Amino acid sequence: MSTLMNTPRRRSASTVREARASRRLALLLGAVLLVALAAAPAFATNGYFSHGYGAEYKALAGAGTALALGPMAAATNPGAMAFVDASYDISLSFFNPNRKYAIEGAPSGVSGTFGLAPGTIESESTLFVVPSLSANWVLNEDETLRLGVAIYGNGGMNTDYPTNTFGGSSPTGVDLAQLFLAPTLSYQLAERHGLGVTPIFAYQSFSADGLEAFSGFSSAPDALTNNGHDSATGFGFRVGYLGQLLDFLSLGLSYQSKMANGQLDDYAGLFAEQGSMDVPATWSVGLALGYAAMGLSFDVQQILYSGVKSISNPLLPNLQEARLGDDEGAGFGWDDMTVFKVGGWYQINSGWMFRLGYSYGSQPIGESEVLFNILAPGVIEQHLSFGVTKDVAEDMALTLFVARAFSNDLSGANPLEVPGQQTITLTMDQWEFGLGFAF
Repeated sequence: MSTLMNTPRRRSASTVREARASRRLALLLGAVLLVALAAAPAFATNGYFSHGYGAEYKALAGAGTALALGPMAAATNPGAMAFVDASYDISLSFFNPNRKYAIEGAPSGVSGTFGLAPGTIESESTLFVVPSLSANWVLNEDETLRLGVAIYGNGGMNTDYPTNTFGGSSPTGVDLAQLFLAPTLSYQLAERHGLGVTPIFAYQSFSADGLEAFSGFSSAPDALTNNGHDSATGFGFRVGYLGQLLDFLSLGLSYQSKMANGQLDDYAGLFAEQGSMDVPATWSVGLALGYAAMGLSFDVQQILYSGVKSISNPLLPNLQEARLGDDEGAGFGWDDMTVFKVGGWYQINSGWMFRLGYSYGSQPIGESEVLFNILAPGVIEQHLSFGVTKDVAEDMALTLFVARAFSNDLSGANPLEVPGQQTITLTMDQWEFGLGFAF
């Protein structure tokens, strides 16, 4: 079996005592991280999906559908879990998103228009801690059947502008956080082929502030804004395959269903379909090529935002033809997003592994949708990442990574103003630093 299926090198504890100690430690840390994840939002910039999950995958910019890097593979490709030994993985990221909008041109004052105050406003919340946890266990003697679990999050629709952006209260912004609990059952069909299935339990929390000016457009003005955090739960699944086609070539396939969530009743007058905010379906295909201690991986991922009305419905003409909260109520106007990722790694004999990754995806927001997306300026298109993994003890490894999402702008006319009167520019960039501990 080549290192494509077992990178990095982790094995179960060599003695029963070590194994029991690892289990106790993992359970304790898991409980702590679960509480932290439930309380803290997670952020991302492929729309609001992360470019990768877990320190090792993030170091490759998420180009890991065809790699079994550890138990956090469940968040990318459940089929890879068939080649992950009994192990635990804990990651902690420090996320620094920088978001702002700029308004050029004074309001026209014409009756029936919706002008904004000119100027540049930056979102105040800029530093967050994002933990994740995963584990995998071997269930039978011939090591063909494995059970794993991963806990991780999504987010990114978060802004905190210290002003009354739309003429309502201050501050103005939204906060969306999603937590996923993903148990995985995987089976090794043969030495080189694995399948996995992951039922996914989702929890999401949302709040919105400063949107009073849209009350006249809402089907339920009391469930539009300033209602604190509301939550909902949902369910979906992910299936995956990982196969080593040649000694130096592996193929990964993964599909995640749309996750149907319960209604956010406190925001039934904001989101389409009476407060519905489902998680979009996604799919990814990956190839990995490896020789000796080095290799390359390539992924294509598509995020199907068009399947969720509250995300994909355009502002116009929906705002004129239906009320906010109705089935065809206005949304953020996001298109489906296709992301291309490439990663590389090089391992040296002293227990060091270096990883580098790059991803590109044309952001999902159109120029005509800038007004509502002041609340969620997910306009990032490019990520560059770098990571180092060091074996610190037998069956233990530490990974450090840094990821840079390069600044990107999107400009468009205010669609509710006199044509050409106002231009809105959305800008975002981010840094992410993190570490992962595998044992």
